[in-house]
Order: sequence, then C-alpha cells, then structure tokens
Amino acid sequence: MMRIQSAGHSHRGQVRSINEDRWFADSSLGLFIVADGMGGGPHGEVAAEAVVRSLPLLLKQVLEAAATCEPEELKKQLCDALVQLSDQIYCESSEAIELEGMGSTVVAVLVAGSSCLVAHLGDSRAYRWRNDELELLTVDHSLVQLLMEAGELLPDEVDKHAARGQLTRFVGMPAPASPEVRWIDLMVNDRLMLCSDGISGMLSGRELEVILGKDSSPEIAVQDLVEAANSAGGRDNLTAVVIQCEESRTSRQTVK
Repeated sequence: MMRIQSAGHSHRGQVRSINEDRWFADSSLGLFIVADGMGGGPHGEVAAEAVVRSLPLLLKQVLEAAATCEPEELKKQLCDALVQLSDQIYCESSEAIELEGMGSTVVAVLVAGSSCLVAHLGDSRAYRWRNDELELLTVDHSLVQLLMEAGELLPDEVDKHAARGQLTRFVGMPAPASPEVRWIDLMVNDRLMLCSDGISGMLSGRELEVILGKDSSPEIAVQDLVEAANSAGGRDNLTAVVIQCEESRTSRQTVK
C-alpha cells in the first residue's frame, strides 16, 4: 500500500487581472483536479469553479466504492461524470446571456490502489516524474496540437501561432464531450503533477524535471513551480497540484 501526499497552489500571474484557474486536492479521497476557465471576464471563473465543486459530488458514490470497483467500470464512471458535467455547464451557458461562451479545461487524477486514472479535456496537463525522468501523460486537445500532428506546425512555432489557445475539446462544449481517460501504474517515490497551461507554457520540460526532482514536500514543489513560471513572465494564470506517492506507515512498520 502507498500513502498519498498532495498540495496545490495558484496565482493570477503577471499579466491577467483575475485568476480563472481552480484546483482541488483530497488525498483521503484520492481525487485531484485542475481546471482552467475560458470565456473571459467572470465566465471562466464560474466554469472552473463548477468543475472543482461539482466533479467530486458527481463522483461521490464512485469514490466510496473505488477500492472494490472493476477497473473498466471505474474508468467508465469517471468518463460519464465528465460528460455529465460538460453538458450541465453547456446548458447553463446557453440559458444565461451573461454566461454565454463559458467553459473550462479539466485534468483529473483518481487514485485507486497502486494505479490511477488520468482524465482530461483541453490543454491542462498531467505529468509523471519517476526515476529522474518526466513523462507527459496527456495530449493537448487544441488546434495547434492537431497542426503539429499533421506536420504543419513545429513545436517552437506554437507560441506565435494565431490558433494558440484554441481548444478542440473542453468542459462546456456544445457537442457531446469526449474526455480521454487512461490507467497508469504508480510506484513509491512517483510524483504526479497537474497544471494549467500557464505553467506548462512558461516552463520547459527540463525546468519541470528539476523542480519536481528536488527532495522537497509537495507544498514547496507547487510554490516553486508557480514562482518559476512567474519569474519566466507569468503570461497566464498559474496553477499546479503535486501528488506524491510514499511508502505507507504500515509498510515501514512491517519492515522493522
């Protein structure tokens, strides 16, 4: 058995006047979320807040039965909850003129034993740091990602491209949402990091590796991530959640 420690931190950055990012972390539930609101003004705040407030409620029964639930059923339940949440936010934005166009990205981790589900819509990301190597666990749902996959855009051209920031999937989209959900294994000393594109867009993979590879607590790691992104320009809202897998106290006692 593993013990999970976590922390989250968010900042509006150096350019934006408000923070439309939100995060949720509950190690006892094994649920962790980062949401990056879109739509401008209050719209993004409302959508991102709805994600971190409503998703844990939609998953309440699933979380209670996670230890005994079959892997494919758990995966389906998480996918269904994200689709339901997206439909709810789309209905709200369609019925209220002041909320028209609101939406949010979401990246979520649900820990179940020595594995976890990683789910996302949009360009907020999940990474796994293991044995001094950083692995990107998600693929951005964005127009520039599609252009790169088609060979029409190079990675170093993304920041200057007119389509930067245009998402192909998100919570609150008009068509039925299609979240990507996958299982990954977990090991003692693994670190997972969820972040909005304010972090991943300002820091290179090597910079993320250095920060996540330090022998520091999740609380210090998320502060270091946000501070580094701010120092690099902080062009967007900055949010990170770090999840650390540790040996359980019971295991340590057994070894002794």
